[in-house]
Amino acid sequence: MRRAWPPSSAMCSGWGCGPPPTGERHPMSSPVEPADFRVLMQSLKYCVLLHDARTYEILWANRAACDLLGWSVDELKPLKAPDMSKNARQYSRELGHRWLGRAVEDGVSATEWCYRSKTGEETLTEAIAIRVDLPGRTAVMVQFRDIAEEKAVRRDLCRTESRLRTFLGSLAEGIVVLDDGDRVVFASESAVRLLGDGLRGADFADYCHDGPVPTAGEGRYRFAAPGDGPRWYASTCQHIEIESDLRGRMLLFYDITDRVRAEEEHRRETQHLDHLARYNAMGDMAMAIAHEVSQPLAAAYNFVEGARGRLATDDTSVAFGLDNAARQIERARRILGSLRSYVGRLEPSERLTDLGAIVRDCAYFIELRAQEHSVAVALDLTAEPLPVRCENVLIGQVVMNLAFNAVDEMARCPLAERRVRIATRLMADGDAELTVTDWGNGLPPGDRIFDGVFTSKENGSGIGLALSHRIITRHGGRIDATPNQPHGAVFRFTLPAGV
Repeated sequence: MRRAWPPSSAMCSGWGCGPPPTGERHPMSSPVEPADFRVLMQSLKYCVLLHDARTYEILWANRAACDLLGWSVDELKPLKAPDMSKNARQYSRELGHRWLGRAVEDGVSATEWCYRSKTGEETLTEAIAIRVDLPGRTAVMVQFRDIAEEKAVRRDLCRTESRLRTFLGSLAEGIVVLDDGDRVVFASESAVRLLGDGLRGADFADYCHDGPVPTAGEGRYRFAAPGDGPRWYASTCQHIEIESDLRGRMLLFYDITDRVRAEEEHRRETQHLDHLARYNAMGDMAMAIAHEVSQPLAAAYNFVEGARGRLATDDTSVAFGLDNAARQIERARRILGSLRSYVGRLEPSERLTDLGAIVRDCAYFIELRAQEHSVAVALDLTAEPLPVRCENVLIGQVVMNLAFNAVDEMARCPLAERRVRIATRLMADGDAELTVTDWGNGLPPGDRIFDGVFTSKENGSGIGLALSHRIITRHGGRIDATPNQPHGAVFRFTLPAGV
């Protein structure tokens, strides 16, 4: 026979929450009456079920429990664990009794229990069973609350944390957080892979090989664990403050050693290119000087010799001879001065200049080569300047390479057909273009003109076009060759507009 629910006074006194002993009065209010405790229990948001400590039958439930489960107290009393629990092994009657038994033996026992309501709705709860020694019996009071949403949030947090750990672990970039003393208070797995196991808690200054620890912005640094060889890293630094968890400077860095080595190799190749271009230019200038200076010097010598023979007479031709000798010598001086000026500009110096002015500077030397082969050279330059940012000497060398090739090509043609045209124009996109056109034998089949293997000269090496290609592309431009109509070739290059 089921025992009656004990009076509130007995229940409360058994829980140690009864009214104060006789004679004790609260100075500010009346004592809490025994009936008040039933009201308090019914007002709880926590669900409460009271079980018999021996049979585990339900004796009572508060309003929150009845609302959650959908049964009244009288409907709950005859129910067993399978009637009000999820149909799963971990919520069986046997395990439920074992849990309540631990509370009877130890005083308290906690678990997660999935209750099933009258309508079949399942609710995962955190349940705490507490043994309560009432005056007439021992009971087990179960307090439980819905934790389904909390569990879902916890699962989401665990999933997010797992994803973040996976992402951080697979990053090529390392992440460290430094405190005000440059000590590593956080290091990602990728940072440990890059700089070693001793990184966490270490003084980051010991890992920096190029001076102080990065403090802000972006930069390139050499990092390495003490005793290891340094490698180059690109790093960004910013201040972070994550509530009370992490505060300091966060460094994000990744290995760029291979990139730095490639840049160094490119820099060496560029220096070698400049050397070859300037060496080639010096050879051209030397040949031009050897050819051209000999003529005015020979003429000057003849005039001086003739004048010397007339010094004993009053012949006015002496003055004429000396004047002409002086002019020829001045011509030689200008040629040598032009060479010195050209050589003086051989050091790398990128500047804003007019492409037409570069062509005009080269025209004298092109004309010398053309006269030697009786080739007519026509210049068709724009009236307006074509500003480009470049190294004058290198671009001038490209102009002469293309022009000399065209002149040499036309030298094999009949005398009446020997002509070369050099033109500049402003393109629609603002770039500057130069074209060198000949009417020779045209281009060979294939597309290996600029790779250093093409030449149409008997003793040519093909290095001129390869150098030209390297120079133009290094300046951000383009160079190509197309057939001319009805025969011949058109070599052109474009350079970005200078700003």
